[in-house]
Amino acid sequence: MIAAVNGRSAAAAALLLCAARWTWAADDLGGAARELARKTAALTGRGEPVSISWRNLSGLGSAELAQARAAFEAALRESGARLADNAAAATAEARLTLSENQSQYLLVEEAHKGEERQIWIAGWRRTAPAAAPGVNLEKKLLWEQADPILDAVPIGNDLMVLSPNGVTLHGERGSQSAAITPLRPWPRDLRGRLRVTPTGFKVSLPGMSCTGGFEPSLLLDCRSLDEPWTLDALSRGVLLANFTPTRNYFDGRLVTPSGARKNIGAFYAVAGIGSEWLLAMVDGRTLLTDAAFEPVGTVGPWGSDLAAVEARCAGGTQVIASKPGDALEPDELRAWSVVNRAAMAVTPPLAMPGPVTALWSLSGAEVIVVMRDLSTGKYAAYLVKVVCGG
Repeated sequence: MIAAVNGRSAAAAALLLCAARWTWAADDLGGAARELARKTAALTGRGEPVSISWRNLSGLGSAELAQARAAFEAALRESGARLADNAAAATAEARLTLSENQSQYLLVEEAHKGEERQIWIAGWRRTAPAAAPGVNLEKKLLWEQADPILDAVPIGNDLMVLSPNGVTLHGERGSQSAAITPLRPWPRDLRGRLRVTPTGFKVSLPGMSCTGGFEPSLLLDCRSLDEPWTLDALSRGVLLANFTPTRNYFDGRLVTPSGARKNIGAFYAVAGIGSEWLLAMVDGRTLLTDAAFEPVGTVGPWGSDLAAVEARCAGGTQVIASKPGDALEPDELRAWSVVNRAAMAVTPPLAMPGPVTALWSLSGAEVIVVMRDLSTGKYAAYLVKVVCGG
């Protein structure tokens, strides 16, 4: 997983670590909003104009955010304060964030008036998602090595592995390698994509595109080319997404399976689920869009790695996602479905021995997972699949 996404920000993390000490218990979202509104009015004073801003880092959708805003603003007026017409006219400012942890949703407020600054948190219980009975994730180690792994693809009984310095084909008759020479310094947290094609294979790297073949031996031709990466969407076809050459994410420009061009904002990963799409955004949200990539809400909380699977015995299309956290702790994966624009757990968590660094759809109910094992320090590629009826 990528720390910049999963860690949110240092300030948000600090607030949540202190949540147990500072949280007021509320019955629901509306009660939390009203509680913080009353505290805001007490700070600002009667009749004082207040500037309000919101952000959503939780799995709650746009409807819940609108509910929170309405409840907060109504309670603020009832308490004698008023909303400022614009930020310049305000004598006080309130910044509110919807967030969550494993046991509850949280409404966090940072309020300012002059030199005075207050932080309040109101929380209410969330219901833990239940996994579908008899459905699990299973993992199989494919390869491990000391050098970083960017991607891996099984080819029959062989395995092709992409590393920063080249591509290696590991087979029953030994290994073959083809080197990659960077045409400019690699960005930090390098990412790469390896796809087998009918005539050979293709490698996508930041600012570089390579084509390769297997005959008479492993061959690779790389060029400086900022062309879109091809991302698998399983039965829905493929997406084309522009990668940011000097960073580790996609810049938001997409060509959909139908050929339409969209700009959805910077993201780390995308997965098609049912008729909708999920995107792990750079700002920490998991964005849910309709079939035309128009935003309809958020789900989660998940990490920055996700990929689609199609396990029919688990209800059709699912998404396998990493957990929110940082790059210094073991990760876990879980399969989810999206019902009525809300995430529902399909499987129990699958523990991984380190942080996930890449997660790509493979075929059917399988994904490729690349991670760094914290116990050995090695990089490993796993095949993870949804298993039903066990």
